Amino acid sequence: MSGTTTAAVRPRRRAAGAGANRWVVLVVLCVSLLLVALDATVLHVAVPAVTEDLRPGAIELLWIVDIYPLVCASLLILFGTLGDRVGRRRILLLGYALFGVASAVAALAQTAETLILARALLGVGGAMIMPATLSILRQVFPDRRERALAIGIWSAVAAVGAAVGPLLGGFLLEHFWWGAVFLVNIPLMLVSLPVGRMLLPESRGDRGGPWDVVGALTAAAGLFGVVLGVKRLGGGEPVASPFTLVPLLVGAALLLFFVRRQGRRPHPLVDLRMFRRPAFSTSVGCIVLAMLALVGLELIAAQYLQLVLGLSPLQTGLRLLPLTIAAMAAGLAGARMLRRFGPRRMVCFGFCLTAAAVVTLTAMGATDNAGLLLFGFVLLGFGLETTLFGAYESMLSEAPAEQAGGAAAIGETSYQLGAGIGIALLGSVMNAAYAPGLASVPGVPPHASDAAGHSLGEAYDVAGRLGGPVGAALRRAARDSFVHGLHVTLLVSAGLLLLGAVMALRLPRVMQCGEEAEGTGESTEQVAEVGLPSPREAAKPRVTA
Repeated sequence: MSGTTTAAVRPRRRAAGAGANRWVVLVVLCVSLLLVALDATVLHVAVPAVTEDLRPGAIELLWIVDIYPLVCASLLILFGTLGDRVGRRRILLLGYALFGVASAVAALAQTAETLILARALLGVGGAMIMPATLSILRQVFPDRRERALAIGIWSAVAAVGAAVGPLLGGFLLEHFWWGAVFLVNIPLMLVSLPVGRMLLPESRGDRGGPWDVVGALTAAAGLFGVVLGVKRLGGGEPVASPFTLVPLLVGAALLLFFVRRQGRRPHPLVDLRMFRRPAFSTSVGCIVLAMLALVGLELIAAQYLQLVLGLSPLQTGLRLLPLTIAAMAAGLAGARMLRRFGPRRMVCFGFCLTAAAVVTLTAMGATDNAGLLLFGFVLLGFGLETTLFGAYESMLSEAPAEQAGGAAAIGETSYQLGAGIGIALLGSVMNAAYAPGLASVPGVPPHASDAAGHSLGEAYDVAGRLGGPVGAALRRAARDSFVHGLHVTLLVSAGLLLLGAVMALRLPRVMQCGEEAEGTGESTEQVAEVGLPSPREAAKPRVTA
């Protein structure tokens, strides 16, 4: 996400990297990654507890989980390019401080609105941390072999963070209140700030032309407007409502303005001409669809395991662990699969395998079936990581070497935005399928049915207040409606995944980048230096090395 390294500044960067204890620097950077990865998943198992305590509405609940990746995605280009101008370490340390303060606010939040604001600030901090860490990592490891080892460690930490998030959240919820899932960030930040200030080298990019402040802010505002409109539509608001239509139109207009502005500028923030390449634009679309399916289903699965099956938060984290382990296995096997089958067949296979896993999970019911869940989650994790691996490699290989920094920013933004829209879209489908099932429960007053239709957790609360046979009937109806909504959501997700498989047919048949690297040796260095737009595909430079 940083600017392309040039020959003029490379000697200075090598000296800085050689003079630093780069392995200690790597530890500091991995702690940064661990924080961002943990915060993206640790809240999932705490959603029922947050619902019970703060009693957010359906849309507020979506915002609580979704605002973090949305804000992060909106500001990646802004802070990535700002770090090139004012210093990446400076932006990173500011991100540390903001992350710590926002974590304290989130932990002590007494209302849903306060928690949403705190999660938004966490997203700002994450957007400051992620591009800066990747830029510093490339700086302090100038040797390609050492950098490959560092990237491997970085990738392992990302996988550990994704796996530990639900487990840590479950453990903390077993012993403390839900705000404890945010408090774990504070001691790490208190250590990382002084250590990072002492050990991390400062660096700046050498990008021509002024920084396009207007363009960066326009892109962020446009993304916010579009997703806000989508959220309100998913919440049942009519399209004609000004609170839905205005954000959609304004957001779309701002994004169009951003695209036109970048096309006219001699030094754009992101060279959008890369989207004219079919393989590049297809890969970006595949990333969005894959993340849309993963994050939305993971959130819904966590609620199903706790509220329907009655598992504890820690048990829920353990049930979701096979998904991450399978994803780690797919990452390790990804390079070999990509060389053997090529991007087109690999990504198609990944999408189809994930769709098969999703359809398999429609057999879930109101009773526990541990074997089915294990099988479905393993297929889901392996298929999605296979898809992401192949799509990211194809995207980075298709981008010209001089535009690889812009490609990295687009890839990371697509990754985060797909995750945010996934929670909003699939959550909205879930709500639309769930609520009608509670409209005609015998003996339940209309206002109680309306309140129960907001979420399963709220339905259980209403059933508890009603008590007796009527409360038991409402509880059973709510559970059955949730399972029905989950099945509908899974089928919608399967359709999107099959759409991704068709889209992937536009990808190259063979791994062209690997052949280039073997022939010239240049592409390998370029991909290793500017690739890695997100922790998920951290091992991808090894594909071409």
